[in-house]
Amino acid sequence: MTSTDRTPTPYRTFDRATWSALGDRAPLPLSAEEAEEIRGLGDVAGLQEVRDVHLPLSRLLGLHVTACRRLREERDAFLGTSGGPGTPFLVGIAGSVAVGKSTIARLLRMLLARLAEHPRVELVATDGFLLPNAELRRRGLMARKGFPESYDQRALLRFVADVKAGHGEVRVPVYSHLAYDVVPGEHHTVRRPDILLVEGLNVLQAPPASRDGRAHLCVADYFDFSVYVDAATSDIERWYLERFHLLRRGAFRDPASHFHRFAQVSESEATAYARHTWRTLNEPNLRENIAPTRGRADLVLHKGPDHLVRRVSLRRL
Repeated sequence: MTSTDRTPTPYRTFDRATWSALGDRAPLPLSAEEAEEIRGLGDVAGLQEVRDVHLPLSRLLGLHVTACRRLREERDAFLGTSGGPGTPFLVGIAGSVAVGKSTIARLLRMLLARLAEHPRVELVATDGFLLPNAELRRRGLMARKGFPESYDQRALLRFVADVKAGHGEVRVPVYSHLAYDVVPGEHHTVRRPDILLVEGLNVLQAPPASRDGRAHLCVADYFDFSVYVDAATSDIERWYLERFHLLRRGAFRDPASHFHRFAQVSESEATAYARHTWRTLNEPNLRENIAPTRGRADLVLHKGPDHLVRRVSLRRL
């Protein structure tokens, strides 16, 4: 554990070796083939990264799930209530575009589902709650896609509230990264999972100040645990550009892709577009909205330039 005594902080920070040792006694319930399938574009989450970082994190989350269940039972006994089936344990996962949070979320989903209790684990990305492109154009927000105002915040808040309330079925809109838009009429149904992972850019953001002085709820108010994936802005920009070119050589070649035109232009033209998009959209969103939420997370994964997690900061209890 690294020393943080000089600066007051609610976190304990572990170097990679110390954090990795926390998972040494647990078998890795994941094959190399499965780890390869789950990797994001440009990410390097191989088996060693899973063993060193994600396995200890999944074990920690398992402890929190168990403790939450026990606390609920003890509280029901104290209140003299019948209790009934518990509500899902919600985990929020936040971070910038291209930082690798989607890969981490998919890995955690797989690892958590293989805990000894065999919980039912679901993963929902907040992309489905983006406003449709037609509505973004109507509001003049296409150049702000990914910013908080580009989401249907009421629908997203209602979704997590319904899940946390224990509703049997809750629907989630489907987003197509190929079409770069919400798919009209398509939904994914979440059916009372034991654990729900909610992954997105702004899931830890606090609600804006109210003019009338009333408190407003936000998505993060429903989380039982939250993770922020952190890295230097310069590294994230490089990863974003690398991922753009991987997509240009792959998914963008599909004529149905919203970005198909970039499969046809020169490398320099594609790079210029990607860099412009980063500096006018993704970097400002990171600086203004995403990075300020890092201090709200229960755990922060600090990545180095090679995409590997170097340090882990865990909020003290």
